[in-house]
Amino acid sequence: MKKRTPVSEIMTGNVITLNITDDLERAEELFKFHKIRHIPVVSGEAIIGMLSYTDLLRISFADAIDDNARNVDTVVYNMFTVEQVMAKKLETVSSDTTIKEVAEILAKKEFHALPVVDNNSLTGIVTTTDLINYLIKQF
Repeated sequence: MKKRTPVSEIMTGNVITLNITDDLERAEELFKFHKIRHIPVVSGEAIIGMLSYTDLLRISFADAIDDNARNVDTVVYNMFTVEQVMAKKLETVSSDTTIKEVAEILAKKEFHALPVVDNNSLTGIVTTTDLINYLIKQF
């Protein structure tokens, strides 16, 4: 296992994002369509938050499959904005941060994804799943 491998080797570079003006229904659509659990929230080029699928589950029945639950989701989603639900205190890493450093951050914190930011621009996202897949490839 290489000790100085940069996170750019394992991060997702083509990041699905939400705009601060998007609604929570749009967020749910993106989570389900792309089968992802974290979406950076941007305003222009700047990342201003992170929304997780768990954030949606906390306020709704987003994983329910019957039609009545869908109506409940819509009502609940109209009560909140992306900005109200997203995590605002973000920790970010740069693309040259080592995989080991990223693993240490995620092991100590209560979140499971880190935005990768270079020159104040979102260039990727790295998740605990990316780390696990990297580890699996080492064996």
